[in-house]
Amino acid sequence: MDIFNLLAVLITFAAVFAWLNHRFLRLPTTIGIMVIALVFSLGLIAVGKLGIGGGAELARTIHTIDFDRTLLHGMLGALLFAGAMHVNLDDLVSQRRVIGLLATFGVLTSTAIVGTLSYFLFRTLGITVDFWYCLIFGALISPTDPVAVLGILKRVAVPKSIEMKIAGESLFNDGVGVVMFTLLLPFVGGHGEFTAGELGRIVLQEVVGGLAFGFVVGWLAYHMLRRVDQHEVEILITLAVVTGGYALALTLHLSGALAMVVAGILIGNPDGCSPCHPRPASDSTCFGNS
Repeated sequence: MDIFNLLAVLITFAAVFAWLNHRFLRLPTTIGIMVIALVFSLGLIAVGKLGIGGGAELARTIHTIDFDRTLLHGMLGALLFAGAMHVNLDDLVSQRRVIGLLATFGVLTSTAIVGTLSYFLFRTLGITVDFWYCLIFGALISPTDPVAVLGILKRVAVPKSIEMKIAGESLFNDGVGVVMFTLLLPFVGGHGEFTAGELGRIVLQEVVGGLAFGFVVGWLAYHMLRRVDQHEVEILITLAVVTGGYALALTLHLSGALAMVVAGILIGNPDGCSPCHPRPASDSTCFGNS
């Protein structure tokens, strides 16, 4: 199955699952689609085991997909950028301390707890899994999905301060999770060596470098956008930020996730022109709602 047909199938299934959720389950869209997709996947596995239909062919097609590149190097930047554009910068700054603690120490604590519990659970079940694999699993599973979080918060009446803490943490924890994964990966197989200098280098390069790079890219895109008033050009510029900016960040070994969050916040909050702020009547270059 070529890439076009594969995308066509995935988009079609996503649309059908979204309709089924809206009509019957009425869960938040992201959660509803995930639940239906899980049930559908289990059904496909059962069909494949029974030798019915093209289950084996579909399984081979799925195995050819590089989910690491598709998700981390493709979809993640766009998802984070889109979520960050709708965050009010003033509210985010007012909750910066809590968001910073939750996105760093919260992710570290969750990684340790999930990794440790997974390790002992596997041992209880008689399954031998290296402890470093369990910690890597904890680093992967601890960051929450910003798109799902923001979608749920729009439907639930919570105080604005709590909403901003949860939304802000969900945007920045992906970068911390990626750094944790990068730190833990060399230890798989017992060949890694942990030093304070290496930790400092990775944090400085991935986190600080990613934040600074995102600021530069967002600032440049903002000044380009404020000089045009044409939706087609604005969309192309933002797409270039998401694709080109994310790819360049990865090439420079910076955190593309954090870079896209910062760029999205800057572009979504240009001089009070974000969707969260009223648009000045005299300003025709506001692009927050483009």
